[in-house]
Amino acid sequence: MSDAFPDYLDVDYTDGEGETPADYPTIQDKIEKAIEVTKQGLEQYETPAVMWTGGKDSTLTLYFIKEVAEKYDLETPPAVFIDHFQHFDEIHDFVDHWAEEWDLDVVYARNEDVGAYVEEHGLEPGDDIEISELSEHNQHHVRDLLEYEEDTFPFLLDTYVGNHLLKTVALNDALEEYDVDGVISGVRWDEQEARADETFFSPRHDPDIYPPHDRIQPILQFDEASVWEAFWNFVVPDTVEGYPDEGYVPQSADDLPNGLTMDDIPVSPKYFAGFRSLGSEVSTDKTTEEPAWLQDMENTTERAGRAQDKEDLMERLRDLGYM
Repeated sequence: MSDAFPDYLDVDYTDGEGETPADYPTIQDKIEKAIEVTKQGLEQYETPAVMWTGGKDSTLTLYFIKEVAEKYDLETPPAVFIDHFQHFDEIHDFVDHWAEEWDLDVVYARNEDVGAYVEEHGLEPGDDIEISELSEHNQHHVRDLLEYEEDTFPFLLDTYVGNHLLKTVALNDALEEYDVDGVISGVRWDEQEARADETFFSPRHDPDIYPPHDRIQPILQFDEASVWEAFWNFVVPDTVEGYPDEGYVPQSADDLPNGLTMDDIPVSPKYFAGFRSLGSEVSTDKTTEEPAWLQDMENTTERAGRAQDKEDLMERLRDLGYM
């Protein structure tokens, strides 16, 4: 990382301050802002990377990156996929498939130390991990940063220690290894209270917590419904040959036009199956049998299927580098 960081940047860290999705009332307003932020991010940062979970928000963000990079002759940055060892198999298949389709360079970020312990001991999700048997690096995070005092923690993603080691530490190690100065992510204001005050360019400069970098957040202004509106009216028609140019909202996996199948659509099959949010196979449940975009988004919670231990600790986890 350049010693001048972040002095070589010219970004407005207050852009979006005090705003909500209502300040971008139409889908056109939301898309125009996303393009503006994406373009600035790709131009300003020397070694950006995009976070890609295989979920709708990060895939929408990736779509904007691909479109802007092509239009303005900019490089498409690598995608960082955090492999926390508890993904749905369908997520791995989706990421592998669309990485090949879209010719993406994907960095798989893993906490290899925890992964090796799990494999060596044949652990299943929920089994205990002995902290004293982990690397000094992981012990430092558990003891000094999290101030966790127990001897063990459960091998579960959606817990305080599990989430931090399996996702945040894996991410921060990748940012350091690849010298990333700008992380382009698909977080949204409406998704969680802990993200409601984010700005389009958000500094993360404390070297005692994470490798200094900025978060570039092009879709803060989208809400859940507008994400799906963008998919079925812009993303899918633009990227899938044979999909109606005017857009089409499928009512089920069997309701895709022109003989297309789910394999042709850059939307995870878990959303077709009724999941609203994709966390882990252990702690995320579907909400109904309806596809995510047909569910009652006004009167139900998007992340209701997620384990609430991690949800309740989001502010603290974000202080430590979580997305």
